[in-house]
Amino acid sequence: MALAACTVAPTPPPAPPSVKASDALFAEFVHPGAVGVLRVDDDALIAVTVRRGGALARLGHDHVVAARRIEGYATPATGRAALRFRLDEMTVDEAALRTEAGLTTQPSPEAIAGTRQNMLTKVLDAEQFPWVQVRIQRVPGGAALQTDITLHGATRRYTIPTTIDTAGDGLVARGTLVLKQTDFGLVPFSVLGGAMAVQDPMEIRFVIGAHAMPTAPRR
Repeated sequence: MALAACTVAPTPPPAPPSVKASDALFAEFVHPGAVGVLRVDDDALIAVTVRRGGALARLGHDHVVAARRIEGYATPATGRAALRFRLDEMTVDEAALRTEAGLTTQPSPEAIAGTRQNMLTKVLDAEQFPWVQVRIQRVPGGAALQTDITLHGATRRYTIPTTIDTAGDGLVARGTLVLKQTDFGLVPFSVLGGAMAVQDPMEIRFVIGAHAMPTAPRR
């Protein structure tokens, strides 16, 4: 989720392997006796905006990275959910998402490629820590989610105000939050002794739908 300094989204990689019942994150949702399980929709979105900083910030760009391939399940009856996505499947600086974030410029393809490389290798160490995992419990009597986020081998808990709309056989959760890269032991990318840098905060927006599966949970 962290961004590196300047660097059109790459060709989407192959779809991730199907979830196995042995995956601890999803164990409560995919076992044979699980009932009332919803699966995260294919059009779910988590978008992260990071801002430029440093004395030469004017020479750089703010960036938006996004997770669109999100695996996950929810059980509304228990108020619980879990999801995950791979860091190396995140897109970088999609034009539409930059516009939605209020950014008025568009980096070149070369700059985007450089940002992606720096993000994955110099900040996130995505080869060693490829997944972001999220465990969710709805807070009783309120419009908030208690959320345990695991990134870069560190897990942190946040309470996130969330709007949850239900319709038919599914639901859609929407919300925003701000996290810090340093909360997870990440070092925000910088060059030239910090004259060009990425600020610590990560502005996150999510729209995640989930609907009933026509068949038993996949394995």
